[in-house]
Amino acid sequence: MTKEKIIEISNLSKSFGESEVLKDISFDVYRGELIGYIGPNGAGKSTTTKILLNLIDDYSGTVKIFGEDIKDNYQYKSKIGYIPETEILIEQLTAIEYLTFVLEMNEMDYESNEVKIHKLAELLELDINKFDDRLSTYSKGMKQKVAIIAALINDPQILFMDEPFNGMDTNSVMLMRDVLKLLKDSGMTIFYSSHIMEIVEKLSSRIIILDKGRLVADAPIEELRADENISLENFYIEKTGQSNKMGDAVKFVQLIKGDVTNEYE
Repeated sequence: MTKEKIIEISNLSKSFGESEVLKDISFDVYRGELIGYIGPNGAGKSTTTKILLNLIDDYSGTVKIFGEDIKDNYQYKSKIGYIPETEILIEQLTAIEYLTFVLEMNEMDYESNEVKIHKLAELLELDINKFDDRLSTYSKGMKQKVAIIAALINDPQILFMDEPFNGMDTNSVMLMRDVLKLLKDSGMTIFYSSHIMEIVEKLSSRIIILDKGRLVADAPIEELRADENISLENFYIEKTGQSNKMGDAVKFVQLIKGDVTNEYE
């Protein structure tokens, strides 16, 4: 059975001034995959996501979604959802006003989706009695839950996530972990960027690793699970050239405890 390509990235490069952030990366993403897109800070993960969302358009290479170049087609945006690392809500609006705005952007209306929204909020333990309060009064975790509802309300074909669980309580994180598994199994394609290795390893069907703007690994998670001696963390360390941090952790604690020697100066 031929797998359906959902995202095609060919020879993608991007620079900010003299800093080359992405260096000729190429890969395809297929329907129903949950991609764990990982790498050190500054590797180019968020830049890739923003290009896929058409928030950055000054790049070289080709990016296709649903078979069409995203520079020539904005219609694909009605079929995607995005949960950012830092909430990008319009904080002057109430939750109802913001969700109404998002729904209208997707040619939907709040009244027809009110019951759905209230039930989603209840499952996320988000108090609907505060839906008439301005988002500026919400905690970080509450804002993130509104962003999750906004991203998923239109049942997107592709979900982009960039550290989506920042500030959320443990119960909600566990709920969303299971939700993502079920969405993937239903055929949704999920592009997930995170530094939390445990969640990436549990959720992903495939791991893509960037380092200094270059693609250094692309492997199905089954290949890692097949070898009991390899963890995602060890695979990541090997591919990015990062060292095991236990030695640095020992030095860190020694410094906190007052052991300041020439070795650390």
